[in-house]
Amino acid sequence: MTFHWNKNSIPILQLGSDFFDPVTPAVFPDQKLRYWNPQIQLPIESKNLWNFKPLENNLQAPLALRYHGHQFQHYNPQIGDGRGFLYAQFQINKQWYDLGTKGSGQTPYSRGGDGRLTLKGAVREALATEMLESLGVDTSKTLCFFETGERLERGDEPSPTRSAVLTRLSRGHIRIGTFQRLAFLKQTENIKKLVSYCLNFYFEEQNKNLASTDDTAAAKYFLELVCQKNAALAAQIMTSGFVHGVLNTDNINISGELFDYGPYRFLPTYDPDFTAAYFDHQGLYAFGRQPHSILWNLQQLGLSLDEAHPELHSETILERFSDDFHHALESQFLRRLNLKSTDTTSDIASVMASFFQLMSAHKLLFEQTFFDFHSLDLKRLQSSPQNQYYQGKLFDLLMNQFKSFSVADLSKARHAYFLRTGPETLLIDEIESIWTAIDQKDDWSLFHNKLQSIRTFRGLYE
Repeated sequence: MTFHWNKNSIPILQLGSDFFDPVTPAVFPDQKLRYWNPQIQLPIESKNLWNFKPLENNLQAPLALRYHGHQFQHYNPQIGDGRGFLYAQFQINKQWYDLGTKGSGQTPYSRGGDGRLTLKGAVREALATEMLESLGVDTSKTLCFFETGERLERGDEPSPTRSAVLTRLSRGHIRIGTFQRLAFLKQTENIKKLVSYCLNFYFEEQNKNLASTDDTAAAKYFLELVCQKNAALAAQIMTSGFVHGVLNTDNINISGELFDYGPYRFLPTYDPDFTAAYFDHQGLYAFGRQPHSILWNLQQLGLSLDEAHPELHSETILERFSDDFHHALESQFLRRLNLKSTDTTSDIASVMASFFQLMSAHKLLFEQTFFDFHSLDLKRLQSSPQNQYYQGKLFDLLMNQFKSFSVADLSKARHAYFLRTGPETLLIDEIESIWTAIDQKDDWSLFHNKLQSIRTFRGLYE
C-alpha cells in the first residue's frame, strides 16, 4: 500500500487519530521560567510554553501519543503519554522535530498519576542532555522548564517537593512501544502506515535510497536504519560512561536518539555492573548490559514488524546489530581519544581491551582516564591525579599498542579544555549539590555555572 504524505503539512496529523488523543494542559498557579536553552533557535516565545496555546499553522491541541511497551521486559499495554504530550512540530534544515513536554498534566494514560514532574527531575534532565551532547551522544535537547508553584508528594524523594514543566526538542517521539501497541492490537495496516511515516519524515534523506515501493522492502529498510542508529547510540553511551537506568521499549526512540531521563548516572569508575536505578535489583540495565538491552528492544520492534510482514524475517536483519555496534564502538573510542590509525593492521579491539583492563585493574576514574589519554599527550598523563597508575605491564602494553595511532585533529589536541588537570564530570554528588542549593536557598548559580562549564568542551568529541 502506498501512503501519500504532504511534506509541507504537520506530519503527525497526517498519521491520523488512531495514534494519539487530543488533551488539555494543566493549569498551574505559577510560572517561573527557570531555564531557557540559548543554543536552540525556534520561532517561539517562552510564554507559549507556559500555557501551550496553539501556534500558528501548527497543532491546534496538544496530543498524547499512544504506545505500549516492555518495562523491565514485562509487557505493559496500559501506558502511553501519561504526563506529557506533543505540542508542536517544526521543520529545521529539512529535518522534522517535535516539541514534547514532561509534567504538563494528566492524560488518558496517567493511570491515576498526577501528570506532574518534580523540579529536581527537570534540573536533572537539563543537566543530562547538556552533558551528553558535549560528550558526543545523540540526545534530545532540553529547550526550557518552568517552575509551577505546586508541591508534589513523591515516595522516592523528600516530599513535598517543587513542581515543573519541561519542554524538550527531539527528532520525533515514535518509540518501539508505538509499534508494539499496533502489533498487540493486530493493526497491521497501521504498522505499514507508521513505517511509511517514519521513513518520510524522520529518515527523509536515507529514504531517497529506497527505490522500491513494496511494503516489505520498506519495512526491511526501516528496521535496518533503526538498527544502525541504535547500535551507534549504544556505542556512544558506552564510551561516555552513561547509565540510562530504564532502557524499556517505550524509552527507545526509532531515531536513535536518547531521551526521557529518569534515574540516570554517569560512571564514577569503570564498572560493567554499575546500575543507576535503585529499583533495578537484578542489574537488568547495568552499564555493561546496555548494548544487549537495546538489542533486546530492537528484537521487540522486529517482532512487531513481523506481525504486518510475516515474510520479513526480522531476526536475520537484526543479526547485523553486533557488527554495527562494534564498528561504531571502535569509531567512537577513537573519537573520544582524538586518534586515528596509521597502520592498516591496527587492532583497535585489542587496544580497547587493554584500555578498559587498565581502568578495571586500578578502578580508575572513567572520565578522567579518557581525558588523560586524549591525543596521547605524555605531559597530561604525567600530571594526572592518576599518574601513579600509568606505569607497569598493563600501561606499557597499552602504550605499545598505541604506537600505531596518531592524533586525528591537532586543533582539538590543543584546545584549552585539555590544559586543565581534570575533565568536566556530572557525578551524582555534583547533581545533589546543585539541587540542594536550589531546594534550600533557591540558588541557581551552581546550576547555570555547571551548564557553562559543560559547554566549554562542546564539539570536541564529535
